Amino acid sequence: METDGFTHVADMSVFDNDDVAEVEAGGLELALYNLDGEVFASDLMCTHGLASLADGLVLDGLIECPLHSGTFDVKTGKAVGAPCTEDLQTYQVIVKGMKIFIALPSSKA
Repeated sequence: METDGFTHVADMSVFDNDDVAEVEAGGLELALYNLDGEVFASDLMCTHGLASLADGLVLDGLIECPLHSGTFDVKTGKAVGAPCTEDLQTYQVIVKGMKIFIALPSSKA
């Protein structure tokens, strides 16, 4: 399902047991983050090591990589804690009702 350049990737129920979830859309593996009802999205894999951020811990708006404990700002993707230095790719998100939509790159949608 697509709406105004955004692709449906999940429903809010994906967060029933956690504040981070893994989804795939348009050939991309993504991490979704639920910060008090506001949803953000980034690439799934840490830029420092091959670790899924869906296995990480979200605290105070930061996702901690489960491999080396580096951190990224969930809202901006900025690498804020060593050993991570390369920012995450983030994606614009809208939530309509209980459905989560992401603006994917045009070559991936």
